[in-house]
Amino acid sequence: MTLRLHRDVDGPCLAPEGSVVAIGAFDGLHLGHQAILSEVRQRAEARGLAPAVITFEPLPRAFFSKEPVPRLSGVREKAEGMTAAGIRELLSLRFDQALTAMSAEDFVRKVIVGRMAAREVWVGEDFRFGHRRGGDFALLQAMGADLGFTAHAVPPVLVDGERVSSSRVRTLLAEGRFGEAARLLGRPFVIDGHVEHGQQLGRTLGYPTANVHLSERVSPIHGIFAVRIGIGDGPCSWPGVASLGYRPTVNEVREPLLEAHLFDFSGDLYGQRIGVEFVRKLRDEEKFDGLDALTAQMRQDEIAARQALGMNPILVDAPETHGSQR
Repeated sequence: MTLRLHRDVDGPCLAPEGSVVAIGAFDGLHLGHQAILSEVRQRAEARGLAPAVITFEPLPRAFFSKEPVPRLSGVREKAEGMTAAGIRELLSLRFDQALTAMSAEDFVRKVIVGRMAAREVWVGEDFRFGHRRGGDFALLQAMGADLGFTAHAVPPVLVDGERVSSSRVRTLLAEGRFGEAARLLGRPFVIDGHVEHGQQLGRTLGYPTANVHLSERVSPIHGIFAVRIGIGDGPCSWPGVASLGYRPTVNEVREPLLEAHLFDFSGDLYGQRIGVEFVRKLRDEEKFDGLDALTAQMRQDEIAARQALGMNPILVDAPETHGSQR
């Protein structure tokens, strides 16, 4: 089933046959989100309706925040997750001033009914929407009774007695607790993107890297990590070490940069998509007094990463890796 992506509040009905729709930010598509999407898909199949999602970009909390807000997944990852969950119609609304000014009642009439022809609406128990967060589950129930849809609240998913939430996952990642975060996500935390050309300094230092620019995406983690890398559509199985941050020692960058060095790898990665799975945080970023000190620390990072990944910790000569460089 092919996912169709839409962005606008105004426009024709996207599901003339009717839809079962989930609404939310869905950052990270953790186990709680997956529970809602599973209900939507099953109910849509049972009733012969379109499985659909209404979400928002940028994330509402990022729109209102004066500081950069970390997020677990980008737009592309969110869309891929929706596809994997069996969603057919994705209305990713532009969260802007006009949308924040829309009353909850107008949102129900114009978006939920007008754009999605909803027959069932599924949300989390604490879902709020509309101008000044004036809409809630009770409003959905009341308006649905008049407009032809039913509203359903999915109870929170608990892991070890605690509610699964995007904020909880971000906290665990920031603390380097990747195994616990993976339990809440239902999978390891991965950042992916296309390998771009860099300044190739890493090659001269013996540690060529594949570089992925995060652009405006704010990562919940920064530092030096033991990682596993996937190339193209392959699994994240290639061992390596990665830095994610601003390169404080050389050529400090304005936007965060993910640089992954693949152990014992030789090949051309330019233009390819890689996925980087974070296994263990080794240390924070720090500024070193020159390239010699930086190189010495990079060798220590390799030893630590190999040990963390269960590899032979003995260093080998780093082979040439064609890709963006440190």
